[in-house]
Amino acid sequence: MAFKDLRAFIEFLESRGEFKRIQAPVSRNLEITEIADRTVKGGGPALLFENVEGYETPLVINLFGTHQRTAWALGVDDIRELAGRVEELLGLVQNPPTGLGDKLRTLKDLAGIARTQPKTVKRAPCQEVVLEGDDADLNILPVLKCWPMDAGPFITLPLVISSDPETGRRNVGTYRMQVYDSQTTGMHWQTHKVGASHYRASKERGLDRMEVAVALGGDPATMWTGALPLPPDMDEIAAAGFIRNESVEMVRCKTIDLEVPAQAEYILEGYVVPGELRPEGPFGDHTGYYSPAEDYPVFHLTAITHRRDPIYPTTMVGRPPTEDFFMGTAAARFMLPAMKMTMPEVVDLNMPAEGVFHNLVIVSVKKEYPGHARKVMHAIWGLGLLALAKTIIVVDHFVDVQDLSEVAWRVTNNIDPARGVVFADGPIDDLDHASPTPRYGSKMGIDATAKGPADGREREWPPDIEMTKEIKLLVDGKWAEYGI
Repeated sequence: MAFKDLRAFIEFLESRGEFKRIQAPVSRNLEITEIADRTVKGGGPALLFENVEGYETPLVINLFGTHQRTAWALGVDDIRELAGRVEELLGLVQNPPTGLGDKLRTLKDLAGIARTQPKTVKRAPCQEVVLEGDDADLNILPVLKCWPMDAGPFITLPLVISSDPETGRRNVGTYRMQVYDSQTTGMHWQTHKVGASHYRASKERGLDRMEVAVALGGDPATMWTGALPLPPDMDEIAAAGFIRNESVEMVRCKTIDLEVPAQAEYILEGYVVPGELRPEGPFGDHTGYYSPAEDYPVFHLTAITHRRDPIYPTTMVGRPPTEDFFMGTAAARFMLPAMKMTMPEVVDLNMPAEGVFHNLVIVSVKKEYPGHARKVMHAIWGLGLLALAKTIIVVDHFVDVQDLSEVAWRVTNNIDPARGVVFADGPIDDLDHASPTPRYGSKMGIDATAKGPADGREREWPPDIEMTKEIKLLVDGKWAEYGI
């Protein structure tokens, strides 16, 4: 199932009892955040606020706030179905077809992928209303101030679109935007993100300005891909088409030379001036702490285009779990097949909510030789944005990494701290507040695998306590007799 736009997804969620319309008047300042936070932590529905005080536009939040809704957003009933499709695609790369039958099947698969590439259209719902120059005013948007110490209202679910000034390759990322006034915002391009790389390249080339477009809303798969940690040369819009199994329609902007999702609710067109910085933040972030005020680029608005009856999509982050946790978990499942392609010993991966993605990565591996767990740690630290992982725990292949109780049991029993803990220095996330210096600090790897003679161990490793299958079957058959 592929949803045409945000409205189609909302209609679907309503049919499944996963959507609630709220007519009571609410404030965009703090109140909506408190409602949404309670709802997401309680496993509640997506919410549409129809009466945001001072605004005509309704606001939708918590669209991705459960594993099930996130799977539906990506067109599947279970996220593992999507991972299976990625594995099939990567299998074409690892095992090229040989026989005629294999080649014909491969051609069919490749033709399907070609049909899901972005498609340019001349007319689009996102441009039914066009506001340019002084008519373009950010104050028409019910942008949330989420937490008491936030520096102001922040756009939190944008698709920020930029292009590499050298290659012209498009990037789509989700970066928060503090609204300063009616026509400027901050652009929170974290150091290690592709948008920041485009900005640095524009500055190095001496460009007067760098064009940027911001899409709010669209089909849910495209909205999700802005947070997907893809390689820099991979187009998020093409990835969204692959996920949806249907092309994403794109349309040319009115005042800048970029394309944007045609089915979006709002488009903000504008630019940043390389070298122009302004304090941005504090902001109550997904770490559960406030990120401090720092200098970031400034986005200047040139136009707003939108549907005739737009819906403003947003999210809130804070102490986990919040909506971004479910989006991030889906991203991890999506990227696992690619990780296995470079590290075939990897069995499974978990980045739990409490680790806020970059603070804790738990991975199970089929260990084959001395130092194998350390090899995996360093390989992960060299893999894209996983370079920012602060703590990596490696367990054996038979450990269920999704069961945090089992992981805690294995780790606390299996580590010999003097030999099983590895420290390294390197880049860390912009939001990490624990390191003495920003964006650079220490990391830790924990080898919690079972050890044997190959690891230099002389003592015998004890077996797990397990009941025999015969006794388990016996008790299963007599359970009703026990009267328990």
